[in-house]
Amino acid sequence: MGCLLSNMDNNALETNKKYDLPKGYQFDEVEQRWYTRWLEEKTFAAKMEEGVPSFSIVIPPPNVTGVLHIGHALNNTLQDILVRYHRMKGHNTLWVPGTDHAGIATQNVVERQLATESKTRHDLGREGFIERVWKWREEKGGTIINQLKRMGASCDWDRERFTMDEGLSMAVREVFVRLYKEGLIYKGDYIVNWCPRCHTALADDEVEHDPTDGKLYHIRYPFADGSGHVVVATTRPETMLGDTAVAVHPEDERYQGLDKIGISLPLTDRTIPVVFDHHVQREFGTGALKVTPAHDRDDYEIGLRHDLERLKVMDDKGIMNDAAGAYAGLDRFECRKKIVADLKEQGFLERIEEYQHAVGKCYRCSTVVEPTTSKQWFVSVRPLADRAVAAVQDGKINIYPNTWYKTFYSWMDNIRDWCISRQIWWGHRIPAWTCTECGEVMVEIDDPSTCSKCGSADLRQETDVLDTWFSSALWPFSTLGWPEQTKELATFYPTSVLITSFDILFFWVARMMMMGLHFMDEVPFRDVYLHALVRDKHGKKMSKSTGNVIDPLVMIEQYGTDAFRFTLTAFAAQGREIRMDEERVEGYRRFINKLWNAARFAQMHLKEVEPGITEVVRRPDELDLVHQWILSRTNQTVIEVRRALDEYRFNDVASLIYQFIWHEFCDWYVEWIKGDLYSQDADRTRHARGVLLHVLETVLKLLHPVAPFVTEEIWSQLPGDRGTVMTESFPEPDAGLDNESAQRDMELLMDVISGLRTVRTEAELHPTAKIEATIICPDPAKRTLLENFAPAIQTMVRAQSITLVESGTVPDDAGHTMIQDIELVVPLSGFIDVEAELEKLSREKTKLEKELHRVQGKLGNEKFLNNAPADVVAKEKEKLAEFEAHLAKNQESVTRLQKLR
Repeated sequence: MGCLLSNMDNNALETNKKYDLPKGYQFDEVEQRWYTRWLEEKTFAAKMEEGVPSFSIVIPPPNVTGVLHIGHALNNTLQDILVRYHRMKGHNTLWVPGTDHAGIATQNVVERQLATESKTRHDLGREGFIERVWKWREEKGGTIINQLKRMGASCDWDRERFTMDEGLSMAVREVFVRLYKEGLIYKGDYIVNWCPRCHTALADDEVEHDPTDGKLYHIRYPFADGSGHVVVATTRPETMLGDTAVAVHPEDERYQGLDKIGISLPLTDRTIPVVFDHHVQREFGTGALKVTPAHDRDDYEIGLRHDLERLKVMDDKGIMNDAAGAYAGLDRFECRKKIVADLKEQGFLERIEEYQHAVGKCYRCSTVVEPTTSKQWFVSVRPLADRAVAAVQDGKINIYPNTWYKTFYSWMDNIRDWCISRQIWWGHRIPAWTCTECGEVMVEIDDPSTCSKCGSADLRQETDVLDTWFSSALWPFSTLGWPEQTKELATFYPTSVLITSFDILFFWVARMMMMGLHFMDEVPFRDVYLHALVRDKHGKKMSKSTGNVIDPLVMIEQYGTDAFRFTLTAFAAQGREIRMDEERVEGYRRFINKLWNAARFAQMHLKEVEPGITEVVRRPDELDLVHQWILSRTNQTVIEVRRALDEYRFNDVASLIYQFIWHEFCDWYVEWIKGDLYSQDADRTRHARGVLLHVLETVLKLLHPVAPFVTEEIWSQLPGDRGTVMTESFPEPDAGLDNESAQRDMELLMDVISGLRTVRTEAELHPTAKIEATIICPDPAKRTLLENFAPAIQTMVRAQSITLVESGTVPDDAGHTMIQDIELVVPLSGFIDVEAELEKLSREKTKLEKELHRVQGKLGNEKFLNNAPADVVAKEKEKLAEFEAHLAKNQESVTRLQKLR
């Protein structure tokens, strides 16, 4: 498509100039032209009119290091649908865009860049490194924003924010200082998740726990008096060097009295105590637990209860330190190998077993994290969490789908204090200063110049920066100008809905709830819509290593943005796994083309219509049945689409629009009225043109939030002076157009036509063959309806004649089917070479039986069932079902043809 913001000549922007729609929809040219016009005319800009309802969304800020992936594409498509919908409803509508500074990720990117120059951040110094990061951000940090524009995102780009911009930085300082002075932020020693690669602490939810094949080492810990031993099991034997106790359950009779003896810690010269603690599970293993308070979260809690020493035996790089004795200087995993070998050699290793367990890894670099004690800054979240939970319980915040309520409550009930300090340079530096003279700690919004206690000017600022999620937790109100009381804040806070992936419910969503309620005394959003992760068509997680990644930009280049957006919308069912299939994107490209072709046909008949021709729909009683039917169905579709949008049932939005446009509008209505459009009867033609234009305008408005480009292009080429469809009013229901009787009658006519077409298809008649059909209809009212429309039925099923009777029998040489209480009969004699057809079916049967036997053999092979991947087995089962169905169909055809002999 090229750059969306490239300069374009004036002629390219004259989209109101009428021309014949080309035969094919050239989406690449159309998308660039329309997005450029939207930007130039600032159609995305938020309005703040008094007395008008407001609708606002803040974009989940993608990392400034990021590029558009399938999750971004889904998330932003759903947001854009709602934004365009509410904008068309006339609401004050704001979609706030922006990016997150992504502390760890961005620092890693720039450090890798420096490595290519044989430099480290320390060579530049802190200030020089920060300047380098800002330079990188200016040059490379806007990639994902431009890619979002490729998706058609209608954000108010003039309000783009960045979590490190001046306004947001001020908000971060304000929040930190207030929380500190309220006693909700503190600094202290605590067990944290440490990444030896990124050299920083991580919050609990920044650690990904992947099932990993490991080993469980069973080690003998001798009693200090030599009278025996106890066996403990661990997956991390290197941490035993930091053991400061062995814990057993206080009611475990096996270990009574051990607290008076103690344990001789293997490979060391230390004796450690036995402590009794209810945390220990007597039934698990030997009921004895090694306790390493400095290197395990649960052990840390045990250590607090029993006042145990916290002995750190490795440094921040994962290297064993001096406290590790003879193992000092070894990498933690090399140390593990050496310790296991020494335990075995000295007779302490009882056994090793294969063991799969969840190993915590850094969410940024995938390095195995190391729980360790460290002095960090924390938020005391319990008071904040309780208020957020109450807001959800009281219905002030609604979660969609509702299956996430239980997970939310469970996580919030077990929430721990939030570690917010990170040992990196890129980010919001913590506004805390320590006086080197007296040790006074000052936390202030403005940088202090002297100590508030002793007056010394020798102050040292905290070197740590804040967790990235700290600044993004303020996003709904900081982006609107807080702490200033702006008009934007008054108009658009609280925001209307948050759309995001379920996997950051706790990273981000819960924290925004806590911060919004605390600082704004109001929820940050009314609704939360959590969409599922997008997987491949087999349900597998997308990854580059497996080669199943679907690149949104590739899809856009191949099929167009509208087709891709429509596919994402169609898959977005609440609470369901999203399985993405490129074939479906191609299918919805055909849908876009179907609409385009219908619009080309309509345009041909609407070029010279008189102004106000759509007013014919205001008098539906004067219109023919087919017009009454399509107007009633259009009105019902408007009602259902609006309801689905209001309830975040995005897949239903796509399904309703697809069904109406493809099947009812294109396949039935447009085909039915062709005779009217070419008629010499002026009223008949005017009615058809007026209703056609009204319905086409309505479907373009309904479809616009999902497929903005094709709808704008078609809209601009319809008769009359037109702006953009984006600025039109979203369709409103009109009870005067509802007509159940017309819907019922047309459905009967369509069923009869479809039934006769099915008979033709099953008999494999040539498309030009003129059939003679008999309709046996005992109901007089239905028969009268069918008689009135017999000419239309005759035309649409390519019949030479249509005969309606009250009763009758079906000849043996006829094809037939039942529609309600109506029997449709088509004599086939003379249309089919029976013997030739039977011979063809016989050959087909032989081939099908051969394939069926092959698949049955595979599925009957236990070795295949046990060793083949699940998706391969499933595919073979699908083939089996298909072959069985084809054989059944083959036999039906044989039976039917034999009756014609």
